[in-house]
Amino acid sequence: MAKQKQNDNFNIIATTMAGLEEVLAEELRALDMEYVKVGNRAVSCSGNLRQLYEANLWCRTAIRILKPIRNFKARDEKDLYAQVQKTDWSEYFGLEQTFAIDAVVSHSTFEHSLYVAQLTKDAIVDQFRKATGERPSVDRIRPDLRLNLHMHENMVTLSLDSSGDSLHRRGYRLQTNVAPLNEVLAAGIIGLSGWDKKSAFVDPMCGSGTFLIEAAMMAQNIAPGLYRRDAFGFESWKDYDAGLLEMIWKTAEAKAIMDKPQALIQGYDIDADYIAAARNNIENAGLENIIRVEKADFFETNAPADHGFVVMNPPYNERIQSDDINLLYKNIGDTLKNNYQGFDAFVFTGNLEAAKNVGLRTSRRVPLYNGSIDCRLLKYELYRGSRRNGGEEE
Repeated sequence: MAKQKQNDNFNIIATTMAGLEEVLAEELRALDMEYVKVGNRAVSCSGNLRQLYEANLWCRTAIRILKPIRNFKARDEKDLYAQVQKTDWSEYFGLEQTFAIDAVVSHSTFEHSLYVAQLTKDAIVDQFRKATGERPSVDRIRPDLRLNLHMHENMVTLSLDSSGDSLHRRGYRLQTNVAPLNEVLAAGIIGLSGWDKKSAFVDPMCGSGTFLIEAAMMAQNIAPGLYRRDAFGFESWKDYDAGLLEMIWKTAEAKAIMDKPQALIQGYDIDADYIAAARNNIENAGLENIIRVEKADFFETNAPADHGFVVMNPPYNERIQSDDINLLYKNIGDTLKNNYQGFDAFVFTGNLEAAKNVGLRTSRRVPLYNGSIDCRLLKYELYRGSRRNGGEEE
């Protein structure tokens, strides 16, 4: 592997969740990436080694940052095996290092991603064995080198995974409730809301506090990677530049505003256990001076400011059961209309039938997924005074 010069540009692919591609593209542009192009659950761009490291530290909606090393067409098994062997794998890792392959296969004559991963592993192992008489080991849980194979209609992209463990695992969560929101999804929803990081931000059903913490990290300019406990994937690469990462890390620490809140960030939950869990997570993130949480019934709360954003993820009746889901959503609508005038409200839900009971007209409906659950992010503009009734569904 030729030592990558700091300023040499190369292709980068950042993966994300369906519906968050545009938010991620903006994050990559903010890092001065070039040729930013939105794809399906991925955004491609061009950047240098510094930007690759920065993307791992700063991107809130990326799951993995990949560095493609080869593209080829594989007609059949024999072809795939031969193509994988065309790469000199000793340039990327040594016998003493472990590796793993994540394969994603779609619309291809190869049906099973596990089989494709196995075949790719065999090709790599056989190359080492032929050259040295020995073979490197596979470690699926904590490999030194993680490879990503993406096959679409028999076109293959082989990439080095610079992230290692998924970037959604920030490291600040000690406790979650029964249905925690993935951190990348939470950050993406806040990004889609258009919150300006200055107005009041309220999560009235805050659970273990993921929305609140992600919002606070944005407002205080805290890089999510600063909470990470595990090494990044690129730290095992042959061209790893420890000095460069240290510089980027220290710069990120210097940019974080830890002393005074930049926005009013308020969470409520009716369940004392959730509030305790949220407080633990918030303290673990060092944000106890930035975020306010209290035990309260949302239906008895009032807006803490004249205008701002309400972002909430009420129960869907999937994992958390609610006694009367339709009544719950009707009460959400009534409370927003009466107590949160002047706010923009965003309700993220996987129960589209129950959501009809909110009784307010949506100004936006964004399709998203929470795991395998088909969800919508519903936007309600809560007008003041005479326009208030115009916000209701006829």
